[in-house]
Amino acid sequence: MMPKTKYARSGDISIAYRAPGSRPLDLVVVPGFVSNVEHFMEEPRLARFLERLQSFSRMILFDKRGTGLSDRTASMATLEQRMDDVRAVMDTVGSQRAALLGISEGGPMCLLFAATYPERTAALVLYGSFARPAWAPDYTWGSTQEQFQARLTELREAWGTGASRQQFAPSLADDPAFREWCAGYERHGASPGAAETLFRMNREIDARHVLDAIRVPTLVIHRTGDRVVRVEHGRYMAERIPGAKYVELPGDDHFPFVGDSDRILDEIEKFLTGARHARELDRVLATVLFTDVVGATERAAALGDRQWRELLDRHHSLVRRELAAFRGKEIDTAGDGFLASFDGPARAIRAAQTISDKVRLMGLDIRAGLHTGECEIIGPKLTGIAVHIGARVAGLAGAGEILVSNTVKDLVAGSGLVFEDRGTHILKGVPGEWRLYAALAG
Repeated sequence: MMPKTKYARSGDISIAYRAPGSRPLDLVVVPGFVSNVEHFMEEPRLARFLERLQSFSRMILFDKRGTGLSDRTASMATLEQRMDDVRAVMDTVGSQRAALLGISEGGPMCLLFAATYPERTAALVLYGSFARPAWAPDYTWGSTQEQFQARLTELREAWGTGASRQQFAPSLADDPAFREWCAGYERHGASPGAAETLFRMNREIDARHVLDAIRVPTLVIHRTGDRVVRVEHGRYMAERIPGAKYVELPGDDHFPFVGDSDRILDEIEKFLTGARHARELDRVLATVLFTDVVGATERAAALGDRQWRELLDRHHSLVRRELAAFRGKEIDTAGDGFLASFDGPARAIRAAQTISDKVRLMGLDIRAGLHTGECEIIGPKLTGIAVHIGARVAGLAGAGEILVSNTVKDLVAGSGLVFEDRGTHILKGVPGEWRLYAALAG
């Protein structure tokens, strides 16, 4: 039995959710493209699929912002905002730690959440998912621009008719009742404009940088003939997530509740309910921010020690105030520079922009550098290659400039942030070439 739909507050947004059952294992089901937690139950196969999940977990089901019964928004949510929404739902239902089941487009957010919040992630299950949807020279199974445009045209012309079933559930393509349900699923999930916006934003996602930072038990399931997300996407993730278990099953359907869904459910249940020893969590994905005052030595000499110290104290107070406002954590302070960490890259960039604007009113310019990567936790400090990269990026920034790595830029797709390409660079002590971007004022 499903309880009534309730709402969790994520900032100013209401997120619709249902959390039936009282099993010891919490399982957050992160839906794919669009969803509607009430319309789900009108399709018997899907209702049965969810009931099976409830048989071994307290299933937590929600509609992401902008879709289903959650608040409509002016723009689609970024991965960072979706993480906030998951945490808000977990907090509302009293879940401190949960397994995540990322279905299709729900997977990239789950990757980022598991790496960023390992202490709140018991395990990760990815079904029919991907780290990046688009083609690239080193990612040739992604959809090309031509394929994307063809799907976009189909979405515009046929949204709300159930035409998507041809790809998502080919084994039921000729079932009239299922066609009707799919048509309603589309209409109840999102408006045509919202669906198009979401489809465009999803194409910008690239979470490949996160894969080797996953440190929670992970299961990747993919069907060999999946017509929506090619099987190479699943194989790619499983090869790069440390210790991931990969299960490839026969079938062409993308919807997990269509076709031989029991095989999928068996694998999920076996993986999540088996005995496991908790690992010591000493690594986490974080966005590191380095800032320092430009021309500090010259300014100190011009002002004198006492006035410079007063100005620097005001600078430090302002920086700490803005870090708190954007949920940043001060890691270290040396002279006029700060090292801070954030649990979301867009939030870190906006913090840097705000700090830069406000210290300029004090007659100071800062330079800032950001990178997102796996960091090692040693007491209150962070170490690791990601920290070194962030420092090197900051060292290349000019006065008043906020410079970010390509990793950061890729992870803020859909945020509205604007970047200017600063070309490729060799970072001292860091392998390979790195493309850097300047974050511009909005």
